[in-house]
Amino acid sequence: MLALALAAEAASVRDFSFNGALWVAGIALVAPILVNLAPQLRMPAVVLEIGFGILVGPAVLDWVHVDVTLDVLGLLGLAFLLFIAGLEIDPSRLRGRIGRLSGAFGVSLVLAAGLAYLLNEIEPLRDPLFVAIVFASTSLGLVVPVLSDAGENATMFGQVVLAASSLAEFGTILLISLFFSQRASTTGSQVVLLVAFVGLVAIVAFGMMRADESPRVARTLVDLEDTSAQLGVRIAISLLLLFTAMATGLGFEAILGAFVAGALLRVVDRHEYLIHAGFRRKIQAIGYGFLIPVFFVTSGMNVDMKSLFDQPRHLILVPLFLLALLLVRGLPAFFYSTFFDRRHQVAAGLLQATSLTFVVIAGRLGVELAVFDAATGAALVCAGLLSVILFPAFALRILGDSQAVTIGNEADGDPDPDVIR
Repeated sequence: MLALALAAEAASVRDFSFNGALWVAGIALVAPILVNLAPQLRMPAVVLEIGFGILVGPAVLDWVHVDVTLDVLGLLGLAFLLFIAGLEIDPSRLRGRIGRLSGAFGVSLVLAAGLAYLLNEIEPLRDPLFVAIVFASTSLGLVVPVLSDAGENATMFGQVVLAASSLAEFGTILLISLFFSQRASTTGSQVVLLVAFVGLVAIVAFGMMRADESPRVARTLVDLEDTSAQLGVRIAISLLLLFTAMATGLGFEAILGAFVAGALLRVVDRHEYLIHAGFRRKIQAIGYGFLIPVFFVTSGMNVDMKSLFDQPRHLILVPLFLLALLLVRGLPAFFYSTFFDRRHQVAAGLLQATSLTFVVIAGRLGVELAVFDAATGAALVCAGLLSVILFPAFALRILGDSQAVTIGNEADGDPDPDVIR
């Protein structure tokens, strides 16, 4: 029996290969360096990571294939990406703005549904609602560094854009998980399971909030924070795996659990025993330094560009999808007229229309669910790539060197902190 177990383990090990991982590590190393050599392009490294993945993958040069090793690492990278995105959600950003932001997102969903059904006349889709949800998404993880680099993350403009992006990312993840889970049976049963998931989240949240008030827990976290135990990181990873397991166990996609884990940690850690700057640097080092690039490079490898060019009629879908992203997320930014002027509204719309993370996820999921074919999925990812290349650059150009009004104190003689003029 022991010999059989060892043989099975050896066979399993042989399924793993470090060759593909080496290619991915090389691409992850080169991409940010190349981006840094051309800062005027304002292009995130993720664009090159996906682009190089397409180049070396089966679609073009066929040098690397996604094996078991890359598949597992890529799945962990996706989980970390959404966990970090959840950490970016700050409930205080929504205070006093939730009504207008929710209204804008509702308009996005209506526009997305209309455009998806129009596109269905050009390219038949099994379920246009799936594409509509994709159009309504925003990549919070890509918008955050753009605003931070521009010095806008502390301004009213930056706070509104981050709040709107948070709402769009969480809303679209929830809708996809609710209506299009690969494990779904009926929408009604999914609603019941969603209530069960929310209940489990509430139980975990209650326990964490009680622990947050305990001096003994606080002392333990401080004592083991920077030792070889790295207790804070271990707690975060355990929470991430717990919620992804809960989500998949109840029939939802893992992306919902990963995102909720990050958002919950941000909400319940009121004393910031875990989510302080040092902890974030560690989590980002694991995510952005190792796992997340694997997800983006392997996503590029999985894009079936051959099918896109084998069916040239699908090429027209790229600009149509790009225009749909711009209209669906850009037009509702004019709801922010009470917050800032027209130029900032246009810039906000462009940043909100920047969508790649969710587009990549949906591109793969849509093909697996047979919502659309591989060529349409590739066109969707190409549109997402173009949105990241074009929209943030145009938004920053529109903003120019203007200094937005930061959230300040009217008693100090500052202008109205809720309006940028």
